[in-house]
Amino acid sequence: MDTSSGFILVIYGVVGLFLLVTIFSGFFQVRTAEAVVVQRMGKFLRVGTAGINFKLPWLDQIAGRIDLRVQQLALDVETKTKDNVFVKIPVSVQYHVIPEKVYEAFYKLANPKQQISSYVFNVILGHVPKMNLDDAFLQQSDIAVAIKEGLDDVMQTYGYAIDQALVTDIQPDEKVKAAMNEINAAQREQVAASARGETEKILKVKQAEAEAESKALQGQGIANQRKAIIEGLKQSVEAFSAAVEGATPKDVMMLVLVTQYLDTMKEIGAQDKSNTLFVSHSPGAIGELFRQMEEAIMVGQRAAAAGTS
Repeated sequence: MDTSSGFILVIYGVVGLFLLVTIFSGFFQVRTAEAVVVQRMGKFLRVGTAGINFKLPWLDQIAGRIDLRVQQLALDVETKTKDNVFVKIPVSVQYHVIPEKVYEAFYKLANPKQQISSYVFNVILGHVPKMNLDDAFLQQSDIAVAIKEGLDDVMQTYGYAIDQALVTDIQPDEKVKAAMNEINAAQREQVAASARGETEKILKVKQAEAEAESKALQGQGIANQRKAIIEGLKQSVEAFSAAVEGATPKDVMMLVLVTQYLDTMKEIGAQDKSNTLFVSHSPGAIGELFRQMEEAIMVGQRAAAAGTS
């Protein structure tokens, strides 16, 4: 083989290698949940989907890769409520690129996060300043719904879908927090004091009812005791009158009184620590005592009769 033939073979080898490398350079890989924007001579050509794709070497270029997974944007929006309390509202927006609108997402919107942030600020500043602080706490979900609805229509135009808009908290100034905690503590203490008062009231009412019922039962017991004594005396008088001829009820009562008198004196004398007691113990004294009891009973009967007339 002469020199010229060898040189030609080298040229063919280089050209073949160049063509092979060029052809292989046209293949590219697209990962799952990703889209690739392909341009030809600076003009949009197509969107490459997951798997092995081919583009014409030297003519087609990969302009960019778009992540189709759900992304999250965290924001802190500071604003003022209707009652002049400055609050910080953390907002979390979850969004993703619509696979059918990769072109819009890549070419129409240069900075999607900045665009979303602007709309979130706009929605919150349009709602929260119209609410009192307590209403803002109660309507966190309503604020989140308003953010999502405000973003949905606008971002769909640019190829983005809003999955969730979450208002995770409302953070007033630390001094406002402390004041709110003091107010809540005072209100709870007021409720607790009212509950304790009601409990004490119920206990006193129940105690009074128990005392009244106890006194009523005690009075009923005394009345039953006196009734039993009267019945016993009545039976004793009747039995004594039947056994002793000529005995009157007055004689029987005198005998019972003397007996009770003597029994009382006996019990007093039987006590070790009894004090000295001077009483009249003559039969005449017993009669005088009985007479005084009769007079007291007659006065009571006359008074009762005068009250009913």
